[in-house]
Amino acid sequence: MSVISLGSLARRAAAAPEQEPLPDSYFEASPAELAERIGQAKETLGSKLVVLGHHYQRDDIIRWADFIGDSFKLARYGAGRRDADFIVFCGVHFMAESADILAAEHQSVILPNLTAGCSMADMANIHQVEEAWEHLTRASNRRIVPVTYMNSAANLKAFVGEHGGAVCTSSNARTILDWAFTQGEQVLFFPDQHLGRNTGLRMGIPLSEMAVWDPWALGGGEDPDNYRRSRILLWKGHCSVHARFTVGQIEEARRTHPGVRIVVHPECENAVVEAADDYGSTEKIVAVVNAARPGTTFGIGTEVNLVNRLAHEHPDKTIFCLDPVVCPCSTMYRIHPAYLLWVLDNLLDGRVKNRIIVPERDKQWARAALDRMLALG
Repeated sequence: MSVISLGSLARRAAAAPEQEPLPDSYFEASPAELAERIGQAKETLGSKLVVLGHHYQRDDIIRWADFIGDSFKLARYGAGRRDADFIVFCGVHFMAESADILAAEHQSVILPNLTAGCSMADMANIHQVEEAWEHLTRASNRRIVPVTYMNSAANLKAFVGEHGGAVCTSSNARTILDWAFTQGEQVLFFPDQHLGRNTGLRMGIPLSEMAVWDPWALGGGEDPDNYRRSRILLWKGHCSVHARFTVGQIEEARRTHPGVRIVVHPECENAVVEAADDYGSTEKIVAVVNAARPGTTFGIGTEVNLVNRLAHEHPDKTIFCLDPVVCPCSTMYRIHPAYLLWVLDNLLDGRVKNRIIVPERDKQWARAALDRMLALG
């Protein structure tokens, strides 16, 4: 049974960003015209502008990126470009928030389309986390350490920072969980249950010592004793893209391509990770492909724009997406060249549109959580 208060729904609705409608002329422009105007705007803005492009962006956005990478790597790069007054983040909302947390006071972080969110990040909001924390800490007599995945809102990173926890990425989740268990006996891990479960299993923690907290179910949905005895408390969240990959797809890839090397993202279900030859973050997937010998065949379980880009960059290798149905990140795909041009045109006219500003208190505590992560290497 789901229990959702009207007040909670109202707060969530109020927090949803609204994108200003673009003039029709931006959507009527041809791809060639958009490209020409974006190029001119970038040239005019010069070093005052840095454009960041996440791996999952479409190619007609990536072509304009001054730096390409995963979310936190991009945020750190943007903040490191102190000569840039404007950081245009071609990613999703939580990524732009991370960039603002790290940015200097004179830097404005801009998200070309405010509707570019993250379905996983949206599966945990601050009110749900606060309610879960109150319930779990009241029911347990052990110290609980909160850990949030980078793919979460700034106020959740702030919550973790204020309560003695840390942020993690898909690359360092094990390092952060190892640290968390030196700080307490239980870890509340959100919002992606699969990254938490896969990491815990690799640490030797059995499934019998993990419980799932469902924010939409009364009391989290499990027997209270499960929460009290578990070492890892997993949030019931997932990535809509990585949840599409299955063991059946891996088996079909092995039948069709003998000798294929299967590499998947740790946001996939555990059965998929176990059936693969290797798994890791987007940066690791790129590194594995780059290091492979010519002639290697890869079946990859991650967002299709990255897979297709890798195939194009490595014509000496066979690279394909495990999901035969095109599986782009639909929210990331909302960053269209028309929106990029629109924010650049406004910068040329002296207007900063779609600026992402994290409240100062959230910024302070989120930075504390990020600093704990960085201190662990």
